[in-house]
Amino acid sequence: MDSRARAHPGAAKRGRTPRGTPGRRTRKDWSCLLLVASFVGAFGSSFLYGYNLSVVNAPTPYIKAFYNESWERRHGLPIDPDTLTLLWSVTVSIFAIGGLVGTLMVKLIGKVLGRKYTLLVNNGFAISAALLMACSLQAGAFEMLIVGRFIMGVDGGISLSVLPMYLNEISPKEIRGALGQVTAIFICIGVFTGQLLGLPELLGKESTWPYLFGVIAVPALVQLVSLPFLPESPRFLLFEKHDQAGAEKAFQTFLGKEDVSREVEEVLAESRVQRNIQLVSVLELLRSPFVRWQVITVIVTMACYQLCGLNAIWFYTNSIFGKAGISPEKIPYITLSTGGIETLAAIFSGLVIERLGRRPLLIVGFGLMALFFGIITITLTFQDHAPWIPYLSIVCILAIIASFCSGPGGIPFILTGEFFQQSQRPAAFIIAGTVNWLSNFAVGLLFPFIQKSLDTYCFLVFATICLMGAVYFYFVLPETKNRTFAEISQAFAKRNKAIPPEENTNSAASDAKVTRRPEPDPASTLDIYTKNGIV
Repeated sequence: MDSRARAHPGAAKRGRTPRGTPGRRTRKDWSCLLLVASFVGAFGSSFLYGYNLSVVNAPTPYIKAFYNESWERRHGLPIDPDTLTLLWSVTVSIFAIGGLVGTLMVKLIGKVLGRKYTLLVNNGFAISAALLMACSLQAGAFEMLIVGRFIMGVDGGISLSVLPMYLNEISPKEIRGALGQVTAIFICIGVFTGQLLGLPELLGKESTWPYLFGVIAVPALVQLVSLPFLPESPRFLLFEKHDQAGAEKAFQTFLGKEDVSREVEEVLAESRVQRNIQLVSVLELLRSPFVRWQVITVIVTMACYQLCGLNAIWFYTNSIFGKAGISPEKIPYITLSTGGIETLAAIFSGLVIERLGRRPLLIVGFGLMALFFGIITITLTFQDHAPWIPYLSIVCILAIIASFCSGPGGIPFILTGEFFQQSQRPAAFIIAGTVNWLSNFAVGLLFPFIQKSLDTYCFLVFATICLMGAVYFYFVLPETKNRTFAEISQAFAKRNKAIPPEENTNSAASDAKVTRRPEPDPASTLDIYTKNGIV
């Protein structure tokens, strides 16, 4: 017998070679189809979210002029400045309102269509929004632009809930974090693309700005023709469609191997425990003692994600670059560096997340943001005292952006999928999405007043939020790297002061083995547990 077989008799007996060190990524964990699914899904979803965050910045003066011309043509008088400001504020902020509406639609649509087909149907929102906004100038109706922004928000709300669920459910636990980080990477690429296409040499001109919004249809069409050839989430097929053969085939396709018994057994173990449990509603999830701290942690994470002050950085970028002596004509090109830093930091996070873990990246990310927010408060206060101080402010801006994208920018979406079992996951993403979009709307609404009253000291508010977030994660957040969903639930059990149902079931099974009683049929055992109220 071969020496490797003698060293691992159990492995030889089962007909497989031993896997590498737990938690370590191997090439076998990745497959071509897994990468294609993540890239296609993110390109038509999170990419569009990032693109719509930045695309309105460059054509702002041309859009306001279009509003004024349309108003004057209808009413015979120029638009009042306050009315113009109100219309523009609605145009920007209605994206967040649409996102909240989309988030609240996820559970209903996802239950009927599943993960893959929800993403496919969602492309209809993106294409219709692109057509409305691209044709608004030619039609002379600024309302089309506003409605298009709202519909695009609905698309973003659905995609930022469904895409992380889809990626979370198709990936092995060894690379779940790295694959989940694709969502954040494509958000950053979308922001960078919006900045790039908004340059005057490309589409950021008075005659071509509607095409900036027409571009939105391209990623949606790519996803629409590509995603049908990829399988549905195997967890969705097994849990909600009860299609074990389809789930096994989906796992084989995604993982690129024939033997998927380990992955299927992991899902079946969770399925056996939850087979009599229906999809949990948002209210039931909020009331459940078994996931109390998971819900609190998701709320804190998403709130910190939006309230950490990155929007304030964008507000000050142009003025800081101007103070550093950069001419106004060159500032848009220098601003591209911020989008580049975002993308590189997000890619770095995706490469190291399975080695370092979620917890250190979140704590260090928010901690560094708090530090650099404190430094930039000092540099902005004394920027007229020395010629080199504005350059230090630029370094702080880039450092804050890099700190955000290396951890806090993508991990919140990963944690939401990892904290909850299959029956709880749709409701959890509704809660996370609601907090995300409400916080986004609050920042857009309140930041001008905060900036007006505190001026450069407004960064101290964001430094405090980042510091509080880092402290919270240090004391509360367990590491979820390379853990199953059941193991993560058990990690929270002590803090929740309530043992998850699956832990009770496992304990009962262990007791049966210790006493060496004859093992009854697993199905009948679970029926007994159900009658006794354990599940």
